[in-house]
Amino acid sequence: MKSRFPLLLAVLWWVTGCATQTEKPKTEEKKPPPPSPQLVGRIASVPADNRFVLIQNYGKWEPQTGQILTTRGPGQRLANLRVTGEKLGEFTAADVQSGEAERGDAVYSQPAVVAASENTPAEATTPAAPPPSESPESPALPSESAPAAEGAAAVPPVLQNN
Repeated sequence: MKSRFPLLLAVLWWVTGCATQTEKPKTEEKKPPPPSPQLVGRIASVPADNRFVLIQNYGKWEPQTGQILTTRGPGQRLANLRVTGEKLGEFTAADVQSGEAERGDAVYSQPAVVAASENTPAEATTPAAPPPSESPESPALPSESAPAAEGAAAVPPVLQNN
């Protein structure tokens, strides 16, 4: 009995030791919240045709040509603008893409979010260009006389407008 007692104590000690260990919960990587839009200026002028606006810049904002901006006015009035690249002093020109912009509306810029992922290669994010055709006027199409591959569906002929 004495020889079994230390063995029994060792087994009980091992079992109770394992029972008190708990797995630490895995902490998920917290993604930072997307950057909020920044107030960059106000609509200073809108010509009668409403096709473009002049934005009075606030602070040291440097607009990029082609950058998309949003405006907000009273009564939930919204507009999307595209910076043309023309700038004179503190004023920047932008084309109205959609919505209505009026003098005094606030102009916001959404900072670009760069999503870098180790699992996604650059080739997966950029679409591949189609291979160039033999002739720009007549693209290479399978002919009706060519036999279809085994198990492949037949391709209907393409109608061409002359």
